[in-house]
Amino acid sequence: MKTNYYTTLCCLSMIGLLSCSPEQTEKVTPVVAPVVQSSQTEEAFPNQLGTLQKAYLNRQAINYRLINGEAVFERDILLSPDDLEQRIDIQTEGTGRTRASSRWPNKIVYYALDPALPNQARVLDAIAHWEANTPIRFVQRTTQRGYVLFRKGTGCSSNIGYSGGLQYVNLADGCTTGNTIHEIGHTIGLWHEHSRADRDTYVTVNKANIVAGAESDFQTYAERGLDGFDYSGGLDFQSIMMYGSYSFSANGQPTLTRKDGSTFVGQRSGLSPTDALTVSYMYP
Repeated sequence: MKTNYYTTLCCLSMIGLLSCSPEQTEKVTPVVAPVVQSSQTEEAFPNQLGTLQKAYLNRQAINYRLINGEAVFERDILLSPDDLEQRIDIQTEGTGRTRASSRWPNKIVYYALDPALPNQARVLDAIAHWEANTPIRFVQRTTQRGYVLFRKGTGCSSNIGYSGGLQYVNLADGCTTGNTIHEIGHTIGLWHEHSRADRDTYVTVNKANIVAGAESDFQTYAERGLDGFDYSGGLDFQSIMMYGSYSFSANGQPTLTRKDGSTFVGQRSGLSPTDALTVSYMYP
């Protein structure tokens, strides 16, 4: 009876905040109420490799895929011609962009919804999640030159950072609210978490298991010479910008594992605390 009493007391005292389940530590807890989770890794054009292209970004040679006329970087990041013409040499060490010009002025993201985009509630829910956890605010576009258009796509993809003109978040029917939160992260200026400069301290990249043509998607930004930074003291496995262990596997074996060989899920439930702090650091 004594054991049951303390168990009941624990659950009553922590209701609404924590679960008394012994599996609590295994769950990913978003900063606010969770949204629909998806294990789908974002891709601009699922199952399409296009043609491998080389260009210069920030004076560094990079590889990207030309698919349906789009320059696709790391599977779901779209590069504009202006991106490929940049010649600014800023080193990188992390998951967020450092260039001030790549950040949305006054922390405001102007946006529009394409009327042809189905299930627009996922966009509005993703926007609400970002506003609840970061200083970023979203305002419907009127005449602003720089804005993001949420539109129907063949996959989940977006541009990276603020461009000063029209840019996109492309969402196929299967892209969830969680996928939309991830793509908005790119729009605001976040890179994929697995490409931190220090990631090899925390994970092993199993190159033999990566689908052909996607090997460069697992490079760090330090290797590419792109602008960025490390905000926290280590890789955030709970980040919504993190790939899962089996992302872009060619043989069903993990492409990313922890240093002890264990696997992990790339959660799409919501921003992690570190995601929110990183954006607050970028947009003080």
